[in-house]
Amino acid sequence: MTAPRIYYPHPFAVGETCVLDGNWRRYLRTVLRLREGDALILFDGRGREGSARVTGVDREGVRVRVGACRAVPADALPLTLAQALPKGGTMEAVIQKATELGVAAIRPFHSERSIPRLTAEKARQRVARWQTVAVEACRQSRRADIPRVEDIASFEDIVAAPEDGAVRLMLWEEERETGLRNLLRGLTDLKGRPCTVVIGPEGGFTEAEVRLAKGHGFLIASLGRRVLKVETAAVAALAIVQYERETLGTAEKGNDGT
Repeated sequence: MTAPRIYYPHPFAVGETCVLDGNWRRYLRTVLRLREGDALILFDGRGREGSARVTGVDREGVRVRVGACRAVPADALPLTLAQALPKGGTMEAVIQKATELGVAAIRPFHSERSIPRLTAEKARQRVARWQTVAVEACRQSRRADIPRVEDIASFEDIVAAPEDGAVRLMLWEEERETGLRNLLRGLTDLKGRPCTVVIGPEGGFTEAEVRLAKGHGFLIASLGRRVLKVETAAVAALAIVQYERETLGTAEKGNDGT
């Protein structure tokens, strides 16, 4: 069995004993049923991993002794997803898949057609929950660094944010002339520039929002004739951008390419 990866956001070094408590204690004991001597991998979300073995389990938590440590190259790409708040739990699915696809940051925002309207406390709780989802997605996908989930912003703040040299893309289902793939292939310096992708809520963006985005330098593109669900549109757009930047669909040396 492949050693499970556990997020441990504290410093660790060879020979040290770390205590995994709280939810990790329950997960390791009741789900994975790890015992003394079993192996696992710690990662700190900042590019450092360490092999470890269980040395004991008590009321405080699962105790592990750290073995070899190594620095892992960051997986984050110069790619930001700005996602309008969708209904229900859809945002969690978006964050999970965006994390797996390597985005550096996720910027949730209210748009005119966003249905959720959150109080300040609810917004804080949602962002904390979404950050937890990103951590779990990193653990599952073996990503070394954790993308930041930013505080919920307004649409105006998203489009007006300064981004020197970035490619700024808005996906709009009413766009009839420019497809995303053709737009990206017309940019000769795509690989060397950061990129922000903006996805709307159910119901899409209003024409006024599109005009405002254009005024701030956004390029408007379509994902095709079909109207996609929010989570599908986010995954499709990020995958297309990465493919055209040659950061998706290529195998590293020593990788089987799957």
